Amino acid sequence: MEQPEKRLKFLIPKGSLQETVESLIKTAGYKYYLDSRGYRPTINDPEIDMKMLRPQEIPNYLIGENESDIGITGIDWVRETRTTADVEILLDLNAGKVKLVFAIPQSWETCNSFDEFLDEFVKADRELRISTEYINTTLDFIMKSESYQRNFGDTKPHVITPWYTYGENEKVKIYLSFGATEAKPPEEVDAIVDNTETGSTLRANGLKIVNVIDTSSAVLIGNKAALADPWKAEKIKDIMTLLQGVVDARQKLHVFFNIRDENLPKILETLPALKNPTIAQLTGEGSEGWSAINTVIPREDFIKMIPIFRKWAQGLVVFEPRQILPLEKYKNESEDE
Repeated sequence: MEQPEKRLKFLIPKGSLQETVESLIKTAGYKYYLDSRGYRPTINDPEIDMKMLRPQEIPNYLIGENESDIGITGIDWVRETRTTADVEILLDLNAGKVKLVFAIPQSWETCNSFDEFLDEFVKADRELRISTEYINTTLDFIMKSESYQRNFGDTKPHVITPWYTYGENEKVKIYLSFGATEAKPPEEVDAIVDNTETGSTLRANGLKIVNVIDTSSAVLIGNKAALADPWKAEKIKDIMTLLQGVVDARQKLHVFFNIRDENLPKILETLPALKNPTIAQLTGEGSEGWSAINTVIPREDFIKMIPIFRKWAQGLVVFEPRQILPLEKYKNESEDE
């Protein structure tokens, strides 16, 4: 089959975000397939080429005209790579949520913050060793701490990677981790900075969280060169429309119910609709004086609305919408629409 002349290169994450992103893509309407040993998923859009990389690599491969066009990664990696990857954040996917934390061994029972932990090492004249995949984020966190400023001022911690080292403060060392970070204390290092969803893996490895440095979720990001290309910009809008539809639908419920006309004003005062609800007069024998309401409500409001529904509604039907597409938000701006 002849390939389309124009293609959009789309990077998606391998690892902890993989299952979450695959679910989003499938729910968005794409038929998605990935061989268990492959890195190049196929979908039912011949204008899209997909490839899978580690999430921390994705921002750096969206720079320049000859690189990939869009990608999905964690906002934590966008912030971590900000000095090398100037990308556009297009859409928060409201999924894959994690916390970036500073964690120490549980045996340090009296220490409950980075500042307290660092003060103990300073008192004992010991060097503090930290392992992380987030070098830049960890540097920012440490340099802003009151204890670090008090003890070391603006001197940078000593950063150690296989390729280079920098930073003059040998009393605080940051080691680049390549995974299994939580396994390194207390032998190789004294503490870690890592991401966690529930903290269970940290606890299982004898660690406790003493600081939450940041929070993160999956985001769709764009290559600025691709966004300046008219065809690619419109194609990216198509993808954003489909993904935004999934994100919005997961926060909504679609409800149908019947109500006596005399009670319509009472329930409309309390009904949080997506827009104005659709109201239709019922027809048929015995339906005089009754109307049907069709609307979309925030999922978080559903439980507290049950007493209202019980009082005024009949025949309540609830659906979980697959997508609610914001077509007006991503209007096609091409000349030949």
